Parts: sequence; structure tokens; C-alpha cells
Amino acid sequence: MSLINMLLDFMAIRFYIALFVCGLGFSQTTDSIIDGSNNTIKTIEVQPDSTQLKGFVDNEFAAQIDEKWLEELYSNALFDTIYKSVTELDFKGIDFPELSTDTLKARLKKLDARTPFNVEYNPSLESVIKSYLKYRRNSIQKLISLSAYYFPMFERELDLYDIPLEVKYLAIVESALKPRARSRVGATGLWQFMFSTGKMYGLDVSSYVDERSDPIKSTEAAAKYLAKLYGIFGDWDLALAAYNSGPGNVSKAIRRSGGYQNYWNIRHNLPRETAGYLPAFLANMYIFEYAEEHGFKKIKPELAYFETDTVRVKEMITLDQVSEVTGTPIEELQFLNPSYKLDIIPFIKEENYTLRLPRDVVGAFVNNEDSIYAFARAEFNKREKPLPQFFNADEKIRYRVKSGDYLGKISRMYGVRVSDIKRWNGLRNNDLSIGQRLTIYPRKPHVSTQQKTASNTTQTIKPKPISGEVTIYTVQSGDSLWSISQKFPGVSIQNIKDWNGISGSKLKPGMKLKIAKS
Repeated sequence: MSLINMLLDFMAIRFYIALFVCGLGFSQTTDSIIDGSNNTIKTIEVQPDSTQLKGFVDNEFAAQIDEKWLEELYSNALFDTIYKSVTELDFKGIDFPELSTDTLKARLKKLDARTPFNVEYNPSLESVIKSYLKYRRNSIQKLISLSAYYFPMFERELDLYDIPLEVKYLAIVESALKPRARSRVGATGLWQFMFSTGKMYGLDVSSYVDERSDPIKSTEAAAKYLAKLYGIFGDWDLALAAYNSGPGNVSKAIRRSGGYQNYWNIRHNLPRETAGYLPAFLANMYIFEYAEEHGFKKIKPELAYFETDTVRVKEMITLDQVSEVTGTPIEELQFLNPSYKLDIIPFIKEENYTLRLPRDVVGAFVNNEDSIYAFARAEFNKREKPLPQFFNADEKIRYRVKSGDYLGKISRMYGVRVSDIKRWNGLRNNDLSIGQRLTIYPRKPHVSTQQKTASNTTQTIKPKPISGEVTIYTVQSGDSLWSISQKFPGVSIQNIKDWNGISGSKLKPGMKLKIAKS
């Protein structure tokens, strides 16, 4: 064989290898261009021409999903949020004679007829339902009681965006109806939003506020997000799978299954937690819909959603102060206002922060709000330490390095990577010096000055003596220190505390309080 023929054969082999590699999708190559502005060489990626993929056909439906999703430009979001229990589902048969397979099949058939989700019977779903009924009765009963408060607000928001009302059961899988639930990767709230996705859907995160924990605002964001997913997949089962693991993982599972578009047919190709996600959702749907048949009680909540209302705050105020002036227990206010991380409601001109109160308190609050805010201002002025500084979590801050600081410690404080801090500050190594200033773009709020919160328990301390005449006031139901002080001109809350040896704010009906006559 001549040298020329050998070279031609060698070139032909390289040509066919190149075509083969391109056909398998490994054909991204690089090329260099000169940037005329500074005479530097830039490396760019060269995408393969579509003709190079001749003979290799992608799944059309899955490709359309990818294309639509790329248009949304959403990256890592709600994808790593599922409960640990879902990842541990083993789908083994469960001995639970209280629910026969025939009865379950009949009930699932009724559910399937009235919901857009695919609720057909299969052994895996039966296993999850019976496992929950057998081993999680106590937690399910608590969730049923808690749902009486949350579900009405969920249904209202879901209906506004034409989302199936059964999606409310998704919040049980995601957060167990805990508005401040936080996953190991930082997803937060009833619907487990990651920081970046929460921002994309208008959920404010700052040093004081995390609206991912706001039941109304986070449900609205979840409804918008799910509407996007349904618009891409055209199937609610696949939309929920994408909510958990990301549209990319679902489109890959469609490809690997040979083009199937039914969740149950692609489930074995999904990540483990997503394989258990829809069964967990459907199991909760079944149990809640047939709760009474399984002996669960639907108890009226201590506070129903329709028994509450909101007031837009006009000045900064704390839940402690609200509790003191209204007599509402601090625990109840924290339950109603879970998005205020430090129990402080800030006042920012361009924001619309609200305080949710029991309806029977709202009128008195609005009618006396000038006095209430005056009390709050006076209380702030007497504080030993200032309130934490407000900043938005996506704004940059300047951090001053202190003794004992190192990059890993600072990165954990602000939820960022060490590599990010080095890049933002042009650091070539991990060395820091005391007093050095670092620019940080925090991903999670960090408050350096901790608020000293007052104790909410009524402790007895030595009362201060009263000179002059004394009036004895008997505490009535609904009284608070603030409301009592308003009945006696010239008497402040602190006066009442001092005269009666009270350090907290709680009062019991029937208590006798000494009040100095003015």
C-alpha cells in the first residue's frame, strides 16, 4: 500500500469517527477568536451543524419540553425539596386488613373520575397508602387538624390560577404544613422554594422577612410555577414530577423510557426521591379524601383562616409589642405571621408589609393605631441594643474580617461559596487579615446584632413602692397592660410593671394590680 493511500485511509477513518461522535452528541468543539479591543484570545464553543446529526433522531415530545423550559431560563429551583420519608419508600407489600384491595380499587376509581391526576390503582400506590395508615396515624391526624386552617387559603389561590384544588395536598409532602420548614439544601416554606426561585416569583427575602414562609404569597408563587410546568408538559402528573426533580430530569426519563409520557411508565427512570413523590402525593390525597372512613377526625381549628384579617403596617412594630397592646398571645401572632423571621415587622416605603390578626382584634388595633405606634416608638427608644440593620439578601454588603474569621466560616454565615468570596474580592488564596474588608453578595440573610427579646412569661420581681393613694384594678378577660394603662391618665405600661413586680406581659383574669392615683 502506498504512503498516499495509507494517508487517505487514515483521513477517512478520522472523518467517520468524527461523524460518529457528532451523531452521539459529543461534538461540541472549541475555536479561538481575537478580541480586537485588547488583543486577547477568547475561546468559544462551536455547536455542531444539524446536518452532522443525520440518522440520530431525538424524542420530539421530550425535545419540545427542553426547548420550552430553556425559554423560561429557570435553573436549580424547587428540585431537592422532598421529605426524607419519600426517598425511603420501598413499595413492599403491607399487611393492613382494615383496607382490602377491592375497596381501595373502588375508591381510587371514584377519585380518578373527579381529578385530573392519574389515580388508577397499582400495587406501589397501595403499599404507600397502607404504610401511611399503619405507621403514621398520629402525624396524619395532626396534619388533618392543621389543614383546616391552611387548605381554605390554598384553595383560594390555586383557584385564581386555574390549578386543580387537589394540589393543596402537595404542601403536605413538601413541608408537612410547616411554614418555616427548611430542607437540607435551603428550600424554605410550605411550598419549599429555593432562594433564587423565590426571588423570580416575587418572594421577598431580607434580614427581617422571608416571604417563602408567607402562606398566601408562597401559595400564589407555587401556583404560578405549577402553571408554567403544566403549560410545558400538558400533564399534571409530569408537572408535579418536574416540580420536584426539575423539567430536565423528567425529559431525560421520557427519553430513557422510549418516549412514554405517563408518569408510571417513566417512574423507574426518575431520581429516587421523584419516584416516590407522586405516590406520596396520591396517598395523602386518598387518605384526606377518605379520612372519616379510616377513623380520622376533622376537628375545627382553634383559629380558622376566615376568622383573621390583615392590617398594613405604617411603622416598624414587633409581635411582642402587638401582643402587649392587644392581649393576643405571642405564640398566636407568630403562627399567623410566620414570614417575619425576627418577630419584627419592618416599615419600608415601597413594600407592603401586613400584620395578620384575629378578626376580633383588628377593629381595636385600627381604631387606636396612632397610640399603638407611639407606644412602639417609645419602646424602641428605650432599648439597650439597636434593632438589626435591614438589608435585602440580594444586595452586596461590606464585611470586616475579625479575629478567628476564615473564608469557610464567613461563607456559611451568608450562604455563599468560598470560591464566590474569592472571586468577588480578587483573592488568590484563602489568607485573610484582621480588619480586611470583603464584598459579599449574601444568599441568605445574616444578622450580626441579635435582638434582645423580652421574656413573655410573667415573672415576679420586687415591686417598687407607691407613694400616695393606690387604686386596685382587677384584670378582666381580654385585658392587656397597654389597654389597662389607657384607662388611667399618666400611667404607662412600665409603671404598672414596676408597681406590681411584673417583668413580662401576660396577665390572668382576676389578677389584682396596684395603680397609683394621678
